Amino acid sequence: MTRAGTLGLGDSRSPRSATVLELLFDIVYVFALARLAGRVADDLTIVRHTLLSEAGQTLLFFTAMWMIWSLNALLASTYDPRRPDLQAVLLASMFGTLVLAVSLPQAFGERGVIFACTYVTIQVGRPLYLVLALRGHPSQGFALRVLAWHTVSGVFWISGGISGGLGRGVLWSIGLAIELIGGHINWATPRLGRASLASTVNVSQVHLAERYNQFFMIALAEVVLEAGAAVSFPGFSTDRTITLVASFVAVVSFWRIYFYHVRSGHASTPSGEGIQLSRWASYSLLLIVGGIICTAVGFGQVIEDPHPPIDWALVAIIFGGPVLFLIGRSTLEQENRNAPRCRALYFGAAALLVAAPVMVLLPPVAVTAVAAVILGGITVYDQRAHKRGSETNPTL
Repeated sequence: MTRAGTLGLGDSRSPRSATVLELLFDIVYVFALARLAGRVADDLTIVRHTLLSEAGQTLLFFTAMWMIWSLNALLASTYDPRRPDLQAVLLASMFGTLVLAVSLPQAFGERGVIFACTYVTIQVGRPLYLVLALRGHPSQGFALRVLAWHTVSGVFWISGGISGGLGRGVLWSIGLAIELIGGHINWATPRLGRASLASTVNVSQVHLAERYNQFFMIALAEVVLEAGAAVSFPGFSTDRTITLVASFVAVVSFWRIYFYHVRSGHASTPSGEGIQLSRWASYSLLLIVGGIICTAVGFGQVIEDPHPPIDWALVAIIFGGPVLFLIGRSTLEQENRNAPRCRALYFGAAALLVAAPVMVLLPPVAVTAVAAVILGGITVYDQRAHKRGSETNPTL
């Protein structure tokens, strides 16, 4: 049997299951997500007229961190992550991600250059390694395209790190937008043209789906961490207990909807076997994780202080988190044309949006309870809808 390390990178294949190193990589993101959740919590405590600008910075950081994770997951789902050279790349990215997470609180301050240089090193270093490792292989062209786009975006990231104030945010936003556009158009370049990812590299959908599932579980743990940490110091009270129960209902609802909402005809198992990822799956995961973080922060804020003045910002994050999650989950998988469409998640998102404006009239504890009840109702309705569909259509 040929050992993985003796094959060229382009001839190696990703295993069906995630490796231990990939799980280790995700541990860093536990810390990174906690930092991002901390920024969201800080955004809720500042003066409201600066809230949107602060939230924009948090969104930029979150998307940048997601870009690193998603491209690393794609790399390990394409080539064999058990190779020593690929493991070195993943470990370097992991250390760089740790530096980014440490720099997050002061990234728009004195640590801007550190954040920008580290981010560019990760995003340029990964495709540069692929270009060198895939010499003579047909998939080298795809790596060249990715390298070209990240090199251009890197100019804006470094320039933003050197500058300061409003210019930093503008330049970093442009750099991030370049990367997002590049991914959307398959990294098309003037001379190398445009090529489909499927026509140049062989991505293991099972491996990638398992990585998505694992990252979802890590994000879901953030709700438990936020709620548990918030209630542990002051101790139990009636209001805190109600909100803690509501957060637990939200966690169970997220888990149940994620793994048992069926679009492809099979439930998504923890091993990733049942998922057929859509073209927008990576962006769907962005919405799913973003929604979970918002929910974690919103419930955690109410548990920590059950009697804050309720306003639109707190309601928006408590109800907006589940809405983002439901929208993201509804587009994660490919539709099965032979199965009836299930609109339960869209109905649920609409119900949350309709109920949200009224919540400014209720105390914060009641807001969390209503959000949990709606989520629980969506979960039950979704499962019943699929049960009826499976009785009338054997593909469900």
